[in-house]
Amino acid sequence: MAREPLSLVVTTFNSAGTLARCLDSVPCADEIVVLDSGSTDATLEIARARAARVVVRRFAGYAAQKQQAIDLASHAWVLLLDADEALTPPAVQAIEHALATPDAAGYRLLRREQMFWRLQPRASRINAHLRLFDRRTGGMNDAPVHAAPQVRGRVRTLRDAVFLHYGEPDIATKVRKLNDYSSGMATPQRAAQARFLRTRMLLYPPLFFLRQYLFKRYFLAGWAGYISAASGAYYVFLKYAKLYERQRLQRDPGARERIP
Repeated sequence: MAREPLSLVVTTFNSAGTLARCLDSVPCADEIVVLDSGSTDATLEIARARAARVVVRRFAGYAAQKQQAIDLASHAWVLLLDADEALTPPAVQAIEHALATPDAAGYRLLRREQMFWRLQPRASRINAHLRLFDRRTGGMNDAPVHAAPQVRGRVRTLRDAVFLHYGEPDIATKVRKLNDYSSGMATPQRAAQARFLRTRMLLYPPLFFLRQYLFKRYFLAGWAGYISAASGAYYVFLKYAKLYERQRLQRDPGARERIP
């Protein structure tokens, strides 16, 4: 069946451990574009062995780097994946079917998370992310850390299109990401605009934990689900705590120097 041609777009940095699985999971790609930001491992060799178009550029920020990668694509329809993500076979079929007669500007796929030593249970609530889209209708938003595509027009969710995220193989990796992401969120601009940070620090982390553990049914994953929900609540706390710290230092830049 004829369909719209598809460009698989991936940004990488020292992604040798997961990239092969990512690229091999998308046999329907008519083109593979890999934008690397200076890997020193075997990332580039893995990409080139799969006939990817490889470009190396200095990291420009989460949103800008992904947008540059999207702009390198030859085809209008783009599948945007991270190097530690991979499609399931049903997702490949759902994408091919959607591209045969596209009825939307973009499609959300369901992302099933790795929770340390196991995968997120299918019966828990799995988040949907816009990853398949016509790049002529939009591009990346300007979020400082969790940048995502936005399109003009209808967006549908492909319920059979599940992809896997292998981003958190252990707790140490999770904690490093939480620290990096929360620091990235604590920009001077966000600190200047943020309100009620002390209240948010007190109330939102436990509410976030309850939402993840109970309402999203992370309890189905046993202790892995508990640790994932708890660490997510810690991320929420860190995000607001670092914004609060930046606000304090903006109001009183010499506070640290006065510590005896």
